[in-house]
Amino acid sequence: QVQLVESGGGLVQPGGSLRLSCAASGFTFRWYAMTWYRQAPGKERELVATITSTGSSTHYADSVKGRFTISRDNAKNMVFLQMHSLKPEDTAVYYCNALFDVSYWGQGIQVTVSS
Repeated sequence: QVQLVESGGGLVQPGGSLRLSCAASGFTFRWYAMTWYRQAPGKERELVATITSTGSSTHYADSVKGRFTISRDNAKNMVFLQMHSLKPEDTAVYYCNALFDVSYWGQGIQVTVSS
């Protein structure tokens, strides 16, 4: 049974930091590129950051470059999103995605940036 379970979300003040985690199970994690997406109310889901299967390459949306860092631990079947200098416009539901021959999605986790 494939599972992607996000954790680490919550409420944070502007300028603060959060670290999202995504625990994967039920598939060969090391074969899959991993991506964080987010969806704000009334907006389309957008790519935030992606990392290749080996972790050798990453890509970020322009809106988060220099503030967010994606990483993975293939030994623990986990992917992370370290978020710094958070802004109110980062408020969204964040989703973990795995992509190889098929695409798997987590259930999403809320991140709210507000004073």
